Amino acid sequence: MTTATKTATNRLSDYAGISVVIQQYLNGAKSGRGDDMKPAFHNDATIFGYIGGDLFAGPIDQLFTWNDENGPATELTARIADIDVAGTVATVRLELDNWTGYRFTDLFTLLKVDGQWQIMNKVFHLHS
Repeated sequence: MTTATKTATNRLSDYAGISVVIQQYLNGAKSGRGDDMKPAFHNDATIFGYIGGDLFAGPIDQLFTWNDENGPATELTARIADIDVAGTVATVRLELDNWTGYRFTDLFTLLKVDGQWQIMNKVFHLHS
């Protein structure tokens, strides 16, 4: 296997692993259960964004609590707009529509920890 082939294979493997993590997040959104999305995130992950004029910031557990209270987003549609990988770090831009009536743009930073991709940080924009 050439170096170029090995690099391309590794990149495809990274994209597939990142897609699995994003799908875990989406599964939790659709079920309305924070516990369903929790495996996508590192235990020390954080979240930042504005809801109206109020900053929603801090430990990722706040997202899980909000998701539990918000309920299932059964009509949610999502599209991965971008994945950028640089070795053991990655960024993902995710466009979400109809998360129980809300539209979001999520930006994630991920880190490959012990061979597995995990979301370290979520920054979001709530569209009006």
